Amino acid sequence: MREWWLHVGLICVPLVAVYLHIPPPQLSPALQKWHNAGQVFHFRGSRIFYRGNPALVNTRVCHPRRVCFTLSLLESYGALGSSDVVILLHGFPTSSYDWNKIWDPLAQRFHRVIALDFLGFGFSDKPRPHRYSIFEQASLVEALVAHLGLGNQRVNLVSHDYGDTVALELLYRSDHNRTGHLTLNSLCLSNGGLFPETHHPRLLQRILKDSSFLAPVLMRLTNFMIFQRGIGEVFGPYTQPTDAEFWDMWTGLRYNDGNLVLDSILQYINQRLKHRDRWVGALTSTFIPLHMIYGPLDPVNPHPQFIRLYQRQVQRSTVTVLDEHISHYPQLEDPTGFLNAYFNFIHSF
Repeated sequence: MREWWLHVGLICVPLVAVYLHIPPPQLSPALQKWHNAGQVFHFRGSRIFYRGNPALVNTRVCHPRRVCFTLSLLESYGALGSSDVVILLHGFPTSSYDWNKIWDPLAQRFHRVIALDFLGFGFSDKPRPHRYSIFEQASLVEALVAHLGLGNQRVNLVSHDYGDTVALELLYRSDHNRTGHLTLNSLCLSNGGLFPETHHPRLLQRILKDSSFLAPVLMRLTNFMIFQRGIGEVFGPYTQPTDAEFWDMWTGLRYNDGNLVLDSILQYINQRLKHRDRWVGALTSTFIPLHMIYGPLDPVNPHPQFIRLYQRQVQRSTVTVLDEHISHYPQLEDPTGFLNAYFNFIHSF
């Protein structure tokens, strides 16, 4: 009997070892296109992926006497005469690719549209061990703006989920004139856990953020099926991602072993509770234009508790509640509704 179990163990151990080290999936053509359109800058020794810097375009110019030469010009884009800058801040556990469905309309409307992958997300580096924090991510955004030479520009922030809290830290720094702060023109939030009392993280998130013993095992055991089920639960039943979209999200998470830093990143939930007065205080006291775009079927920030508290606490903000079947990812589930709400907000001031 002992020999039988020993043989089973000898067979299972290498199989489990192979399973836990499955290489990440290859980038799909759509994700590869997004990656190729981006660039990298360095922040505190880490490589950060972003999109939005104008590219050099080689243009061949010919003189009437048939003398030809090549000019390198900055590619022009955005609305003619517009100087507006929009910075897009994504959520957990995904990446800047969350904005792909509204990228082109925004790029046509605004002079500059910039999206980045936060440290630990998407195509950015995912150092470990590392103490990930909302404060560091806010400093990263400030560093990117300085890198792009936009330090004197008034910027419009559009944020979602995790990005909402990063936006609140940037708002706090702006209102308190902290060194290197962004000059904010407006802030549009969407489905973020702004208030710990109305935020309901998923079971796996709660386990990962609080269990130092189980977290490393669970992060390695998490596979595509577990991920798909978890993400699918925060989309509406009629707005589920396609199989290809699920795979793109999973690929972004697995890129550079991002699944192995989830427990460290999830400390942002504890940080929200610890720094609630700082971040909610910034939201309730600011005078910059504010807007909330909200998918009401969201199980993480459920209706009507979340939106009622938001409207009571942030009385200066305008609000768009999307159709009742839209859930936690409104920019992916209803890109047209999201864009209409945002453009109406921008045109209102």
